[in-house]
Amino acid sequence: MAFSLKNLFFSVPRTQILLIVSLLLSLIIFSVSQTSHSRPTNLASTVASRLLFAANSFISPFSSISSSNTCLVLDSESNCTLSSVTVIEKTTPDHDNPRKNYDQESYNDIVKNLSSCNIFDGKWVVDDDDPDPLYSPGSCPFIDDAFNCFKNGRPDSDYLRYKWRPHGCQIPRFDGRKMLEMLRGKRLVFVGDSLNRNMWEALVCALRESLKDKSRLYEVSGRRHLRTKGFFSFKFRDYKCSIDFIKSPFLVQEWKISDKTGSRRETLRLDMIQGSSSKYYDADIIIFNTGHWWTHHKTFNGNNYFQEGSHVYNRLEVGEAYTKALRTWAQWADENIDSNRTKVFFRGYSASHFRYCRAKFFKKMIINESIIDRLIECYRYIRKGQWNNGGYCHEETKPITNESSIASNPWMMRILESVIAEMKTPVLYLNITKMTGYRQDGHPSIYRQQQPGSGIRRTPGKMMIQDCSHWCLPGVPDSWNQLLYAALFISSHQH
Repeated sequence: MAFSLKNLFFSVPRTQILLIVSLLLSLIIFSVSQTSHSRPTNLASTVASRLLFAANSFISPFSSISSSNTCLVLDSESNCTLSSVTVIEKTTPDHDNPRKNYDQESYNDIVKNLSSCNIFDGKWVVDDDDPDPLYSPGSCPFIDDAFNCFKNGRPDSDYLRYKWRPHGCQIPRFDGRKMLEMLRGKRLVFVGDSLNRNMWEALVCALRESLKDKSRLYEVSGRRHLRTKGFFSFKFRDYKCSIDFIKSPFLVQEWKISDKTGSRRETLRLDMIQGSSSKYYDADIIIFNTGHWWTHHKTFNGNNYFQEGSHVYNRLEVGEAYTKALRTWAQWADENIDSNRTKVFFRGYSASHFRYCRAKFFKKMIINESIIDRLIECYRYIRKGQWNNGGYCHEETKPITNESSIASNPWMMRILESVIAEMKTPVLYLNITKMTGYRQDGHPSIYRQQQPGSGIRRTPGKMMIQDCSHWCLPGVPDSWNQLLYAALFISSHQH
């Protein structure tokens, strides 16, 4: 029998129709709340946005004389609550937030400006006085094709205009020459997964922009494809410094064992730091991260994958495995890193924005008999798609504005905060989780690769896998590097 909406609605009880209509209205309201650009009511947030230090004796670069303004976050019930982070589309100069010339402002004034401020609590703004990104789209030859949204044909550009502004203070504007002077004769190393590579490439490009002679920057191996190997090093000849990336997605060692049939299978050694640690333990600045690989199916499932010594767990919950891995990393850091020489940063979890529920999903729901179940499923998973189940973000061109739409502090970050709190090595925690939660518009999505006829605006193909985890460059990671610059700027003047 031919399908029609009339047949559908006259074949079900009136109460069921009312329930269906209610669910549809709920979905519409939910969808509107995602795209609303009105300023939300201020809400108290969770612990997610504090600069965290492992040692009480360490002086925060964002506190003045003592560390009394630094909040040591231990759990989600901490008193470190913050005002909500919001987004506004445009700002105009005002007396409460004047643009400051940090070239003329003394160090003491900068410290005073930042001492009572949490730089991770703020808002994304469009600043008409500073509208341009740190480097022009398409200008940096060291950006991975997968992050080069401009080259891959992304037609909109508003995502490039948003700048991060903390509540209650102003961070120093990124100055590539000043940062290179701070890095003169030093080695800065990013250690982690491809999200850290995202940040590393952004920093190299931002610093390159400040060079008069850009040929004075080179990659040591001469490779141009930065995804093929696990180690890269960019040298700035005139400053005798290097900025390196070392791939270590778990921080602990990926391993292989032989099963009873003699076949080799992969495991993860939770008790062993990755072997590449010998390449960076004595660097001047190290920026660690791990997170996204712990959400992959094999890792998250935890069956016959996690290993300690010769023992492979039949089943180990991923949170427990993550805790063991971080404690292995923390013990290694405490035993091998000289905190008098090396500054250690840990960058927090970067938010993903995979959507799942689409118009074709509704069509499938109506055709099937289980319409109510499908509506509920769509509502439940509208923000819980994945890269391999049709998750998408290509329709997003503006940040999220409603704090209630932002995911709570990821379980991984709560574990990380508790591990860092027990370390003797001072760790500067770059808690970018919440600030990235609003930037649904900043991902490569379908513009993660070029397609034939790239001059034509592309639409997502039936089986096209979208990237809603990494970030377009220029883009969001440039703001992470501005926060890194602020931390190094302050700490370089402490002595």
